[in-house]
This record gives sequence, structure tokens and C-alpha cells, in this order.
Amino acid sequence: MSTVTNAADATKDPREIRRVITSSFIGSTIEFYDFILYATAAAIVFGPVFFSTLDPLLATIASYLTFAAGYIARPIGGIVFGHFGDRIGRKRMLMVSLSVMGVASVLIGLVPPVEVWGAFMLLLLRVVQGIAIGGEWGGATLMALEHSSKSKRGFAASFANAGGPAGAFLGTAALALFALLPEDQFLSWGWRIPFLFSGALLVIGLYIRSRVSESPVFTAALEIAEATKARRPKVPLVQVLRRPGALLTVGLVGMSSFVLQAMFSTFTVGFAVESGFDRSSALWAFAVSQLIAAFTIPAAAALSDRLGRKPVILSGLVLTGVLAFPLFALVATAQAWAVYLAFILALPLCQSLMFGPMAAFLAENFATSSRYTGASLGYQLAALLGAGFTPAIAATIFATGGGDVAGVVWFLIGMCAASLVVLVVFGRESRHAIIDESRSQEQDVAPQTVDA
Repeated sequence: MSTVTNAADATKDPREIRRVITSSFIGSTIEFYDFILYATAAAIVFGPVFFSTLDPLLATIASYLTFAAGYIARPIGGIVFGHFGDRIGRKRMLMVSLSVMGVASVLIGLVPPVEVWGAFMLLLLRVVQGIAIGGEWGGATLMALEHSSKSKRGFAASFANAGGPAGAFLGTAALALFALLPEDQFLSWGWRIPFLFSGALLVIGLYIRSRVSESPVFTAALEIAEATKARRPKVPLVQVLRRPGALLTVGLVGMSSFVLQAMFSTFTVGFAVESGFDRSSALWAFAVSQLIAAFTIPAAAALSDRLGRKPVILSGLVLTGVLAFPLFALVATAQAWAVYLAFILALPLCQSLMFGPMAAFLAENFATSSRYTGASLGYQLAALLGAGFTPAIAATIFATGGGDVAGVVWFLIGMCAASLVVLVVFGRESRHAIIDESRSQEQDVAPQTVDA
């Protein structure tokens, strides 16, 4: 047993760790560029292009529902990619997920503006995107987490999350750039260019990922299973569902960070425009906040390596609830400084405190033999509950409230309160959890002690 442990430790070469973290960040950036690009396009493009026969409000809601389809599909991707990631390895699944996402995004840029068939194709490709992103996050997180030392797991794993805002910045900036075109040109062909650019990003991402090694923790687990003839679960999902408390806890704790992300990437952009702010400027406000968040997310995760996952996440939930009304009051002014300040307070500050430690918090709650499945499914459950229907819900609340944003704000506060209660009552501090399969007797029990 010690031989395997030493072998696993020996693979933790600093240069390889940096290479893996870089790969995790860049690959995640590319995937989220594609995924968030769709979210932003759903807010300002897809309604008039694919649902032009509907009332503008109904067209926006219909567009947001195609956006939601991606989140519904994400748990499927988490299950499928997680199963094979736990059985045959993390690296291979990352190559597949990146390829699927890149191809789907290029095809979205080629969808014809035909009322029925165009919308159907858009919906289908969004589902494919959801499946791909569902498998991406778990693999990227675990590669970084399982290569790193115990004292830096939160920081290393957070780069998969930091790739989200980095990708959102690139995607939103690209769309904002083409939004400067005359509206008829932007809606006819300009919005398509950022999607087609995904093809070039795909080639770059595949090259980078081909150069990293498999997770040493996963490799050690395989060696131990072979040496001891231990039975590994044929269906990792079954192992995860035997202790549903862990899955539900991490999903419910994580959902509020996605509520905030989805609300500011879609509804709040539209709300700023409706309040009198320029459309391109609103997109740039979101893009700038995402660029800053790419740095604050790892910073929050590093803080969780010192203070613990729970205190940092808890501070983000509380701060979001406290600042919720002031944030939307700032956006409603339609003043550039106020809108930018609102986006920066919401995402690089509030969301980063919740989202930074989240990668490690999720992964540390599951054993190696089912970690890809458990972490992926927990993350996608959080994404579905927190972001899948948030834009449509927010738009509906806003419309039925006669244009009063208070109902939307209370929705945000309520979701944060729910996550806070679950974290305090059921969440456990996972910073010191054992994730190395070489300590199997402790590891198989410790990571899954959360049970609702």
C-alpha cells in the first residue's frame, strides 16, 4: 500500500501540476465560452431571430426556455461522462467533452433563421452543449484536484471554475463587439461569427489537453484494486445514490452561485438595457466583471484552503442577500459607473466567494471510485436548480409584476437563504477530507458522511 502511495506522490511534479492546472483552466474557458455565449445570445438575439412571430416578451421567454434545455441536459452529461471517467479515466472524457461542445457550437452558428426548424435545431444543439458541459467540469476539476497537494486542493480545483468567467468574458466580449454592427446586420449574420470561432478554439484546447497525464489518484486507485482484487463499482451512479444526502447537500448549497450568475448574464443585461443603458455597454459590464472574476475565484478558493470551505461559501451567501436590492438599484440608474459597479459587486465579489471553494467542496464529498460521477452530478444539479430556469422565472416575475424588479430580487434572496440553511444544517467541512485511494479504509467512508 505504501508503495502505491509513494508512487502517487512522486507523480506530483510541480511542472506537471502547473501544466494540468493550465489545461484545466484553458479547457474550461473554451467550453464555457461556448456555453455562456449561448446564454448571452439568448438574451438579445434568439428571440427576434428564431421567434419573431411572437410578442417580444414571449419571444424572450421562449428563447430563455431553449437556454434552460442546456441545463436540463447537464445532469445527463454528468452521469454519462462521470460513469466512464470513473471507470476508464479522467483525461479521455475531457477530450471527448471538449470535442462535442466545439462541434455543437459551430453548428449553432450555422442554424438557418427558419421559424420552426431553426428553433428546433437550436434546441437540439443546446441539449448537446448541455451534455458536453455536464461532463467537462467534473473531469477538469478532478484532474487539478487529484494532481495537487492537500493544502492547495481548493486553489487548484478552482481553475476549472475560473474558466467559467474567463470563457464568459471572451464569449460576451465577442458578442458585444459584433453588437456594434447595425442591428439588421448583427441579427442576420454578426452574432454567428463568435459561434463559428469555436472551431479554432477547439483545436487549441485539444492540443493542450493531449499533453497532460492521467490523475495520479485515479491511477493509484486502479493499481490498488488490481493488487487487492477489490471490486470496483460497475455503475458509479449507484454508489453515489446509495448516499443521496451528499448529492442533495452539495447541489442545494451550490445552486445560489448559479442563480446569481444566470441572473446577471441574462436578465440583468436585459434589465439594464430596458432601464436606458446601451446594449453593447451592458454586455461589456458583464464581460468586465467576468474578467475580474477569473482572478477572484481562485483567490476565494485559496482563502478556503486556509479558513475552510464552509465559512467562505457562507460569507458569499450572506453578502449576496445583503446587497441584492442595492445591486439592482444601481443597475436601474442606467449610469455607466453604477451598472459596472453592480456587476463587479455581484460576480467578482459575491459569486466568487460562493463559487471559488465550490469545486473542492463538491469533489471532496465523494470517494475516488465515484468522484467523477458524484462531483459532476452534484455540480449539474446545482446548475439546473440555480440557473436552468432562473432567466425565464426572472422574466416572468418581472412581467407579471408590471416591470417592478422587487419580485426578482426577493427570488434571489430566497434562493440564497435556502442554500444557507442547507449549508449550516447539513454541510460538513471537507477541507481535510481524505481523497487518496491509497488510504482506502478511511477514504471510502469519510468522503460520504453527509446524509440528509
